[in-house]
Amino acid sequence: MPDNGLGPLPAFLTTAGAGVLPIVTPMGDKMWLVRDYALGRLVLTDKRFSRAEATRPRAPRFNDAQPAADAMMSMDGAEHARLRRVVSGAFSTHRVAAMAPHVERLTDEHLDALAAAGPGADLIASLATPLPLAVLCSVVGIPPEDGDVFRDRVEVLFDISASTPQEKSRRRLELVDYMGDLIEQKRRRTDDDLLTALIAAHDRGRLSMGELLTLGLTLLMAGYETTVGQIGLSVLALLSDPAALAELRADPALVEPAAEELLRLTPATPLSFPRVAVAPVRLGTVTVEAGEAVVVSLMHGNRDDEIWARPEHLNPHGRDAVHLTFGHGVHRCLGAPLARLQLRIVLDHLLRRFPRLRLATAPDAVVWKSGLSIRGLVRLRVDW
Repeated sequence: MPDNGLGPLPAFLTTAGAGVLPIVTPMGDKMWLVRDYALGRLVLTDKRFSRAEATRPRAPRFNDAQPAADAMMSMDGAEHARLRRVVSGAFSTHRVAAMAPHVERLTDEHLDALAAAGPGADLIASLATPLPLAVLCSVVGIPPEDGDVFRDRVEVLFDISASTPQEKSRRRLELVDYMGDLIEQKRRRTDDDLLTALIAAHDRGRLSMGELLTLGLTLLMAGYETTVGQIGLSVLALLSDPAALAELRADPALVEPAAEELLRLTPATPLSFPRVAVAPVRLGTVTVEAGEAVVVSLMHGNRDDEIWARPEHLNPHGRDAVHLTFGHGVHRCLGAPLARLQLRIVLDHLLRRFPRLRLATAPDAVVWKSGLSIRGLVRLRVDW
């Protein structure tokens, strides 16, 4: 799989091919990399591959930006299902659809500011970053004035190489302290948000205090950086493809299938979280032994030519098969409906508001993030 403008990636994610490949992670551990769509779906659903085992102290690690052991995505079986049930209602298709007017209003406010400032803008700073932050703060119940404090700390946690483990630990503790203080404040109010609902679940004995703190932070962290990255990557891919862009401008009804295709083609999350085999499992031509770790390349799976014809091509009419960008199985991303909603609204309103939108010609118009577990851009300058 050649780079095709995918930005800075480890060498094992830029090479073509399917199947299962042995790799050495940035932490120096050995893992199996699954680059096949069907085998990837198997790993993401088969109970012989454990997320909980991957969080053990001596388990192979991919990088130091992995979820905590008590996070929902680090659990298996009944414990995972219990926590997921507590929050799943907040991200149901019906509940998210009801948020559309709010997301549209926030999007238009940012686009109004762009138009008022005149031609030329950095979409990462002016739209892709503040919009998901405002949406998540609204959903979870973070006061808008605290958004910047939260953002600065979360960006350090997702960084792989630009900050030390000590810095990450300090920022994690700061976020836990902040969340603890916010929970105490909300106990004295009757807000209608997800964090208030989680506090009620704790008071009914459905969550421990540790689970309440971790779950609140997990929902914010998992939904913020990925959506920022996905908006920037999707707009870049679309503006880099004149034929697809022309089709979308001619037929706005294509926004929804085009958004789904952009999720497939350029996922912000290139890899699944690692899993550890609890029994020998045959994957293609290799056998993964008990205790060995496996990670799925969502990027390779999304470009498997056994599933999609011309998989590197952006088809604004969409595809039939379901991509792996949000994972698969019981650990499939809870926030997928909300991420889809934001991406669809951003593309629709951005292209309607700025019909001549195009990439800026400056040599530094596109600047990629580096050292992150989530793909994204530092800068995306556009003109209109």
